[in-house]
Amino acid sequence: MESARRTSVWLEGKSPRARKADQPSGLDRERITEAAVRLLDAEGLAKFSMRKLAAELDVTAMSVYWYVDTKDDLLELALDRVVGELAPDPGPGTDWRERLRALATSYRGLFVAHPWMSSLLGHFLNIGPHSLDFARRAQQVVADTGLPLHLQTGAMASVFQFVYGFGTIEGHFRQRCAEAGMSQDEYFAHAMGSIREQPGYARTFEHAERMMEARGGDTVAEMRDRDFRFALEIQIAGIEAMVDRAAESRPDGSD
Repeated sequence: MESARRTSVWLEGKSPRARKADQPSGLDRERITEAAVRLLDAEGLAKFSMRKLAAELDVTAMSVYWYVDTKDDLLELALDRVVGELAPDPGPGTDWRERLRALATSYRGLFVAHPWMSSLLGHFLNIGPHSLDFARRAQQVVADTGLPLHLQTGAMASVFQFVYGFGTIEGHFRQRCAEAGMSQDEYFAHAMGSIREQPGYARTFEHAERMMEARGGDTVAEMRDRDFRFALEIQIAGIEAMVDRAAESRPDGSD
């Protein structure tokens, strides 16, 4: 119950602690967070533990707990750390469509590079400095579309929850391929070969396979990129259509 009531490492007055005399030299919260990200990338969330992290740092678990009170605190720090990998904003003078494409594409890349983060986003408040910077950028680019204020949260949900879903599936697929010791193309060919052997293949998968062939792309990565770009353009076209619809419904130009 107490764990469920926790708010955020950013709200509980847990500022980084200075090193005690008996703590290992060079160990601090930043180094611990970076090591946690490396371990999460390598082994995933299910296998992550403070004991393994301490072994990765070649310190005792108690040394880690001097700088972070709980595993949840550390996971929240790690999550904000990877959000900080987003590409820089192209700038306020850039058309909102280009800024939205850049932000959405970079956001997708986080889920691919760090498959574990998708499981944590809904678990925390996500109010660390990097997460707040992402939120500000997303809010600003959607505001710059010209959508009325009451429609802007819906537009943000449409775009960034789409990116979340797309990137999560892509990241988990890449992780599964790595665990199988195969490239994405090898795993895809293996899976499709197994599917074609099933009695109900023609009825269930034949049309899907024709669609995959029609969309083009010689590799799984190319096919995913093409799908993502087109799906994102649908999101942008939808925003443009809603901007026009909103303008038509308020001839006086009011919000």
